[in-house]
Amino acid sequence: MARIEFDDVAHSYSGRPQSEADYALKPIAHTWDDGGAYALLGPSGCGKTTLLNITSGLVTPSQGRVLFDGEDVTAMPPEKRNIAQVFQFPVLYDTMTVEENLAFPLRNRGAPKAHVRKRVRAVAEMLELEGMLGRKAANLGAEEKQKISMGRGLVRDDVAAILFDEPLTVIDPHMKWVLRRKLRQIHAEFGHTLIYVTHDQTEALTFADKVVVMDDGRLVQTGTPQELFENPAHTFVGYFIGSPGMNFLPCRIEGEAARVTPEVAIPLPETLARRAARLSGALELGIRPSRMEVAPTADEGHCTATAETVEDLGSYALCLVTIGSRRVRVRVPEGRRVQPGERLGLRFPQEWVRLYCDNELVE
Repeated sequence: MARIEFDDVAHSYSGRPQSEADYALKPIAHTWDDGGAYALLGPSGCGKTTLLNITSGLVTPSQGRVLFDGEDVTAMPPEKRNIAQVFQFPVLYDTMTVEENLAFPLRNRGAPKAHVRKRVRAVAEMLELEGMLGRKAANLGAEEKQKISMGRGLVRDDVAAILFDEPLTVIDPHMKWVLRRKLRQIHAEFGHTLIYVTHDQTEALTFADKVVVMDDGRLVQTGTPQELFENPAHTFVGYFIGSPGMNFLPCRIEGEAARVTPEVAIPLPETLARRAARLSGALELGIRPSRMEVAPTADEGHCTATAETVEDLGSYALCLVTIGSRRVRVRVPEGRRVQPGERLGLRFPQEWVRLYCDNELVE
């Protein structure tokens, strides 16, 4: 395993970048700690795979350094970095058996036969491949092939890190859950540094100890799933994490309140209101749909809203409501029935209200 550091790393696929827009990866300073389980989360095209390939050595960055345990490996080829990488689609040898595919990374490095046999059996058991070790890979389905591909990454116990580039794309939803649980078990047992790239927030939040959120080539926030959900450092994180994402209401500060419409002002904690009053950028109030509260009657709470649509999701309902000219979503608990057109009283608990200036969290 290794501690992996990025020292002002940036990359452009253009031969002569002229501006920031030419960079797929903007300058990054970041560290993957030895033995951590990380998810790299963001929308398609945000730079996740570029960052992963710079880690493995498949891409040499346009600027900056990559350090493994303090050693500069920026110019070092992939085979010298002691990295295992699992790609989005299976990469294996169809003419080999499952057992031969799993054993290949170890045999290629001259590992003793007894060690190869032990590791192959252990990984096959982890991934539930024991019953097909003698079968040719060509005769298996996409799901089984991807499990073999993952097994090839996991079979070595001496790697600096294991990199997963959206490895569960071809896996059905139930098996995705099973394999994520298996990866967590493997991490707990062996302590590998795991970096898991995905655009799926459920995969990221259920797999990782720390989630790194990317957008437009930048690292926007790093934190635990709870930190990202409760305290998004950027409006993008609030929008991207959660289903649905955080509500945002443009506002201005008046005394100790955020005015979101001519008729509605939401009370703020005193210190937050004072700090925000000194800022000159565009302000937005943020709150999760699950943190808003529906008052017993329309005349109670901080404001009155009108329900537009109601989605019954079984244990709760998700309502789209209007507050003046603004629209927000609110989660209504089981047992509280809401009809389209109904007027509701809404509360904004101060402990769950967040304020943003030019998209950045006001602490």
